[in-house]
Amino acid sequence: MIIPFAQLDPNTLQNLLEEYATREGTEYGEREVELPEKVASLRRQLQSGDVVIWFDPGEETVNLVLAEDLPTDV
Repeated sequence: MIIPFAQLDPNTLQNLLEEYATREGTEYGEREVELPEKVASLRRQLQSGDVVIWFDPGEETVNLVLAEDLPTDV
């Protein structure tokens, strides 16, 4: 289920973006990227629609996913 980011409390969205940006496996390549820059990039991707917030009710997890990777039946 897609969660519209604009409907989230601003603090909740900020916490979600920070949590996602600090997960293992979200490195940005050879150069070190600071957390505020990572969060700003994720926010831009949400605003452009390239990334969406996805809630999996079966697993009760929240993730950021590329919109193009979503199943076509959502």
